Amino acid sequence: MRGADHTAAPWWWRTRYEGGICSRLMLRRRFLSLLAASIAVPPFATACRKQGAFRVGIHPWPGYEPLYLAREFGWLPAAVDLRAGRNAGDSIAAMVAGEVDAAALTLDEVLVVRDQGVHASVVLVFNHSVGADAVMVRAEIESPAQVRGRRVALERGAVGEFVLHRLLQAAGLREVDVTLIDIPPDRQLDAWRAGEMDVAIAYEPALSLLEREGGRRIFDSRQFPGLIFDVLAVRSDRLSGQKKVLDALLAAHFRALAHMRVNREDALRRIGAWRGLGFEETERSFAGLSLPDVLGNRAYLDPAGARSIVPAARELAGLMRGAGRLTSDDRLDRLVDPDFLPRNRVSL
Repeated sequence: MRGADHTAAPWWWRTRYEGGICSRLMLRRRFLSLLAASIAVPPFATACRKQGAFRVGIHPWPGYEPLYLAREFGWLPAAVDLRAGRNAGDSIAAMVAGEVDAAALTLDEVLVVRDQGVHASVVLVFNHSVGADAVMVRAEIESPAQVRGRRVALERGAVGEFVLHRLLQAAGLREVDVTLIDIPPDRQLDAWRAGEMDVAIAYEPALSLLEREGGRRIFDSRQFPGLIFDVLAVRSDRLSGQKKVLDALLAAHFRALAHMRVNREDALRRIGAWRGLGFEETERSFAGLSLPDVLGNRAYLDPAGARSIVPAARELAGLMRGAGRLTSDDRLDRLVDPDFLPRNRVSL
């Protein structure tokens, strides 16, 4: 998707080639359905790079769509380069390797990045998950307890681990009671069709695609509200001299969010077109998300506020250390930074 060109393939399948200093960018011109293809996206290092760009790692997730709407309408700053990966693992790896300056991640994934020695601060909350992260099962499984002995697909090292922890807790089970298979959401549809798993821990658009194949939701983030947040995290060593770019980037996000609220049908049809989903499927994919505006973000990014995400981060850190996902005791210094948020509400 570039400008108003809707004949390009969905953005997470875009194949990019470099020539000289980004002399050409070739897109596959076939509009492919997500149900019928498994085209690999090249790693971040091979993607076309704008010289002097502020690079943002991003992967498929409804809460991140306002950034793509902003780019489509020309609101995104020219200096910002959205670097599309296949899944959260790609974004985490690129952030740790320094291939991107910022990344769209869940709060627990930010803690993983910090645990690997990369200090990162949250400058924006994209969304709060209230049902958007879920467990899909085969038709014969009717309750969380019945996942005992089943093959469970999830993306290891990402938010799926936390959903798994809560699922097993609700079912009175331990990890040894299930067979875990490391399959990220972008590959789960093919694995489901091949009969390689019985349970999938996933998020959109994978949830809608698995539902088409007969999958049934038995557990989701509504059972543990207030813990899964999708955020924009910036490497602290890349913040110098970037205030103007970050201010404009966040303003573009909120402008696109305003478009989604004022012109909802237009926004959802555009998003569905590049996601390969129908209008109703696209609408359902946002049903489990709360998308905070500027004022909501100020509340979330206030370290001492009643709605701050910092207590959630502390709870997550404790759970993750207990599960062996974190090795250090992060004091969460400068975890949040509200300085780049617009001063007032942003409208169209």
